[in-house]
Amino acid sequence: MKKIIERKRKNMRTIELNAQTKKNILEDLLKRSPNQYDQYAEVVAKILNNVKENKDKAVFAYTKEFDQTDINKDTIRVTEAEIEEAYQKVDPPVIDVIRKAKANIEVYHAKQKQYSWFDTTDNGTILGQKVTPIAAVGVYVPGGKAAYPSSVLMNVIPAKVAGVDRIAMTTPPGKDGKVNAGTLVAAREAGVTEIYKVGGAQAIAALAYGTESIPKVDKIVGPGNIYVALAKKAVYGHVSIDSIAGPSEILVLADETANPKYVAADLLSQAEHDELASAILITTSRELATQVSIEVDLFVEKLSRKAILEKSLENYGYIMIAESMEEAIDTANEIASEHLEIITRDPFMVMTKIKNAGAIFLGEYSSEPLGDYMAGPNHILPTNGTAKFFSPLSVDDFIKKSSIIAYSKEALEPIYKDIMTFANSEGLSAHANSIAVRFEK
Repeated sequence: MKKIIERKRKNMRTIELNAQTKKNILEDLLKRSPNQYDQYAEVVAKILNNVKENKDKAVFAYTKEFDQTDINKDTIRVTEAEIEEAYQKVDPPVIDVIRKAKANIEVYHAKQKQYSWFDTTDNGTILGQKVTPIAAVGVYVPGGKAAYPSSVLMNVIPAKVAGVDRIAMTTPPGKDGKVNAGTLVAAREAGVTEIYKVGGAQAIAALAYGTESIPKVDKIVGPGNIYVALAKKAVYGHVSIDSIAGPSEILVLADETANPKYVAADLLSQAEHDELASAILITTSRELATQVSIEVDLFVEKLSRKAILEKSLENYGYIMIAESMEEAIDTANEIASEHLEIITRDPFMVMTKIKNAGAIFLGEYSSEPLGDYMAGPNHILPTNGTAKFFSPLSVDDFIKKSSIIAYSKEALEPIYKDIMTFANSEGLSAHANSIAVRFEK
């Protein structure tokens, strides 16, 4: 049996990868799931019910309580003047970058678009699928220090490509009653049709149930804190949602050919999000493991979010040494990370063996922030192991499909008795009768 060794430098633990350590880490990572925070569910339920019953009145009261600002029916919706003011506040180079990113995201998502189709036969049958965009979508955007214009683009542009007519965005206002300028610019560039100054679980309730000021939507997308995540979970079924987003995570698969400075920088690019973020390196090289650990410590000392980095690495930062790349790949598939970087001698070969990952980055120049901002694929990704059964946000999330069935009498006649036999075998005589009446003499 392999001996378990754990060495700890200042920030990241180095662990020998085996069955037991893999099990321990998987259990540790699952503690970050929103499903583990049911103690907040009662508070969220009260907020949802209050907004459902009292509508605007409840929304205004919660905004005063949680965001320390007054809004009313005349000020809850962002005006054209406020959007114009936002453009004056955002540096022109940032606006230019937003537009470049928008173009790349549009090109990528346009390739995902689905179309209606129909198949016909000579005997008079028509079978097909009608694709229709969702009519109204709500986009939740965090505020304050967690305001990310890039996420506005990623949530809104696939909806626009899908053909959604109404896109309503909610985001919490600051104490001055204003919305983050970068968020407003990104929303206008992406094509949001209406923006409301409301955040938290109360925003999700308003979008799900509707109020006097905020008409109901059919689907809600976008990340948020634990209250937002639990609120989305609670309203699912009344409206559709994208997913229950958990904390950010990155896993790097690397061998001895990887540059340790690049690997360390990439791990920290996700660890800086919050104290629950996860950063994991799995490598077959002990020398790389040592060098990455050293580089991580050097970077942490000089990066601006040092306190968050130290805490997230203490909580969920690991360097795991595997005996073989096959063992490393198996572990990566078990973890099913939101972001997976492959920095090996032949990353494309390794990629063919990956079954579970939100987004896969190949080679040392495909770092995770490339996907966050500019490449084009969506950065709204499955977390907490849900990449085993969920996909990145896409155009598919904003459409619905209807089956089309059309038969002539000539097409139905050869099979109508088969249908009746099937229906009667299930004890559904009215089903059988619905077919039989068409062939009564």
